[in-house]
Amino acid sequence: MSETMTITIDGREIQARPGQTILEAAEAAGVYIPRLCYMKGLTPHGSCRVCTVLVNGRPQSACTQPATPGAVIENDTERLLALRRNIIEMLFVEGNHFCMFCEKSGNCELQALAYRFGIPAPMYPYLWPKREVDASHPDVMVDHNRCILCARCVRASRDLDGKNVFQFVNRNGHKRVAVNAEARLGDTDLKVTDKAVAACPVGALLKKRVGYAVPVGKRLYDHEPIGSDIAAAHKK
Repeated sequence: MSETMTITIDGREIQARPGQTILEAAEAAGVYIPRLCYMKGLTPHGSCRVCTVLVNGRPQSACTQPATPGAVIENDTERLLALRRNIIEMLFVEGNHFCMFCEKSGNCELQALAYRFGIPAPMYPYLWPKREVDASHPDVMVDHNRCILCARCVRASRDLDGKNVFQFVNRNGHKRVAVNAEARLGDTDLKVTDKAVAACPVGALLKKRVGYAVPVGKRLYDHEPIGSDIAAAHKK
């Protein structure tokens, strides 16, 4: 079997290795596919659907779909960009995201995607759910208002930390992240150094006593759009 295969993304032929997903192959070739629930080192989850592409005309999540020889993939089309904008906007309105007050502002992947897609404000009505903040842990707080149910903390705690501190409970509009304790994060064995804490792409999991430590202008997405590092790394 050949060590590589050829796939086409937006008319450009790139090489992929057997076992790579479309997202991994695209990233290796310097092609950015937006994502939220995907994180290197974690088993792909395919829940956010921001990475949806068309593979031979059919929608697939790029983070879970394996690259196959001769696959023709659409990524940067107006149809897909519109679908992604809708997903991002719905994530904003179904939670309580106050970016101007959030400690994760400038480092938040959801906020950065909104900037990249030119979303000044969602077109959908805000739901304003009533969600709790758990500050019982000495070093970490959980703000459920900002959670986007990406499962990165769930998978990181289970697969990287070996603790299973976080897990989903309930379904549909009542689905939320819970902890493996009676009620409070402070009653779990979570450590501030756990991979699960750093895995959160938004401001739902925050370390205490480090808020606003990085000034405006030096935050992760202050100067370059999210995904710029992928194209830049390929050019080197």
